[in-house]
Amino acid sequence: MTTRVQCPTCGMAVEWSSSSPYRPFCSERCKLIDLGAWASEKHAIPGNELEDDVFSEELSPRH
Repeated sequence: MTTRVQCPTCGMAVEWSSSSPYRPFCSERCKLIDLGAWASEKHAIPGNELEDDVFSEELSPRH
């Protein structure tokens, strides 16, 4: 049985195997769209406000 996942960018079904070089994305285009979203901070992993205060005193707080 072949495992299939949805492309995080467009939702197309992608086979999870070595024959899908861009997995979990369906294509290089979708992979680059996702990378651009991370680079422009449309995607972000929330931080810990206490750690931000301790280690980033010179930076403005996250919103």
